[in-house]
Amino acid sequence: MINNTIKIQLPDGSTHQKPRGTTSLDIAGDISSGLARNVLAAKVNGSVMDAVVPLESDSELKLLTWDDPEGRDAFWHSSAHLMAEAIENLYPGVKFGIGPSIDQGFYYDIDPGDYEITQDALPAIEKKIKELAKEKQTFKRTAISKKEALDHYTAKGDEYKVELIQELEDGHISFYQTGEFVDLCRGPHIPHTGFIKAIKLLSIAGAFWRGDESRKQLTRIYGISFPKKKLLEEHLQMLEEARKRDHRKIGRELEIFAFSHKVGAGLPLWLPKGAELRERLENFLNKLQKEAGYQKVITPHIGNVNLYKTSGHYQKYGQDSFRPIETPHEGEAFMLKPMNCPHHCELYNTRSFSFRDLPVRYAEFGTVYRYEQSGELHGLTRVRGFTQDDAHIFCTPDQLKREFKGVIDIILKIFKALDLKDYEVQVSLRDPGDSEKYIGSRENWEKAERAILEIVEERDMKTRVEYGEAAFYGPKLDFMVKDALGREWQLGTVQVDYNLPIRFQLEYTGSDNQKHRPVMIHRAPFGSMERFVAVLLEHTAGKFPLWLTPEQVAILPISEKYHTYAENILSLLHNSHIRGQVDQRAEKIGRKIRDTELKKTPYMLIVGEKEEQNNQVSVRKQGEGDLGTMDPERFIQLIKTITKEELNV
Repeated sequence: MINNTIKIQLPDGSTHQKPRGTTSLDIAGDISSGLARNVLAAKVNGSVMDAVVPLESDSELKLLTWDDPEGRDAFWHSSAHLMAEAIENLYPGVKFGIGPSIDQGFYYDIDPGDYEITQDALPAIEKKIKELAKEKQTFKRTAISKKEALDHYTAKGDEYKVELIQELEDGHISFYQTGEFVDLCRGPHIPHTGFIKAIKLLSIAGAFWRGDESRKQLTRIYGISFPKKKLLEEHLQMLEEARKRDHRKIGRELEIFAFSHKVGAGLPLWLPKGAELRERLENFLNKLQKEAGYQKVITPHIGNVNLYKTSGHYQKYGQDSFRPIETPHEGEAFMLKPMNCPHHCELYNTRSFSFRDLPVRYAEFGTVYRYEQSGELHGLTRVRGFTQDDAHIFCTPDQLKREFKGVIDIILKIFKALDLKDYEVQVSLRDPGDSEKYIGSRENWEKAERAILEIVEERDMKTRVEYGEAAFYGPKLDFMVKDALGREWQLGTVQVDYNLPIRFQLEYTGSDNQKHRPVMIHRAPFGSMERFVAVLLEHTAGKFPLWLTPEQVAILPISEKYHTYAENILSLLHNSHIRGQVDQRAEKIGRKIRDTELKKTPYMLIVGEKEEQNNQVSVRKQGEGDLGTMDPERFIQLIKTITKEELNV
């Protein structure tokens, strides 16, 4: 600090001398007067803050706009506050739970008391929000003592905020005020409500307080907001397209999967076409794994509770797992398997290894079980029983980078075969401010994190770093894939783990004839079969690549006279391992074509008198129409060529 000034360094490397007390908005205005109108928040020395907070010391500063995820988070969280203010205006005396930003928008949990807030109330709330937004109310932050905070909400009779405050540390509590509305919040927020130019309240649902089904059910209102009306229009169009592509709808139409209340919520049933689709995905990955030296293993669906206590999963995720099952006589307790990795550690421990035996690569399509809250279940994307394409590599430290890169190669081959081109790689590291979330020594964490950062640099991969997203036992590389609608999904993941080998006392004999700990790599290119299939259904709208689609060809005879010829063609296809069926319904050919188009079947073979006489088929391609006539052998070769090109990874 020189002469009451501070030094501000921006991401482009430029530095600026500014008076103490300068805000991020002031700096944005100095750089470009137009920029200040777009700054939503600021990242100061790595922490996201209000853009209007005075800067009192030398700082590294990043100005956050709508283009930055942290900027959108502040925007949507501010929108949740504005919605709460509107609701309090319309329904005095309501109580509020939490109102966070989410991946797409925001929500707020409300205890309406004697009021009844339904879907019909949303337009009026939305109208009030727009009125308040035009007032350009500022978000005023006030640091407050724990006693004052408790007194404030106790006087209001708001037991939800009181409960939250009781868990906070004194000296780290703040309120934010817009207009007459005051809310417990740590921020950050946008400078004023005028930034919110477009808003839409999307839906209303029930949500148990703090996700506990034994507690009161609150009313949760979801919304989305934008700094421009055009962005809202585009988003609503995307939502409409997403409804058309909903994997639950397409999965039912294509007979891929189903659910049964008698079986249980969140436990999918795979129908024959779905089971075959899964089998093709598994066979594809098994081939890649075999070529890469993986060994297939199978482990039980349950395990002794002590296994998961050793790994740390019980302590970290016990509340999200199914309760331990007590045995009738021996006094043991077992759990439905929440993770495969502890089982694979015990597989490694079944024999002794030397450095010459490593790496050891165990692979399993292992079904695991986690107790998701009923309100969080959603088709195949959030279930209670799912199958992971799990594998664990045990290697020496010197082998770590090579093995990690080998996993990346497999993931990229899968993406290529499924035409998943738009993805970003996320390096998920520890939260530097919360060491309690993780197991293991700082030294091992630093080694693991350094290895991943060096690997992505060596591979010249487009990456982003996210702190606090690591697994509890190690950092990871997550592949974030954008689908056809621009939505981002986490699919493949690779994790470096120095900690479970210590907990399970895994060893190998080194070249020095001493015992050493192996490094463990966790990896799942698909993530889970259920979620991966859901993403594929929505990304492709049910039009899978030819090699993967449940039914590649439909043979449509013009009338019953040509059923025999159609069956002969089908036999030729089956002999060449091409999937198809004959539509023998007594329907006109136009109806058969329309129905086959709706089923997303890639190819149709029309057969009638002319085709039978010339030993040919008339070929139609889904979405494109007539391709002309050809010999069955030529058509078979066409299918083989296309599938070979798709799988030439």
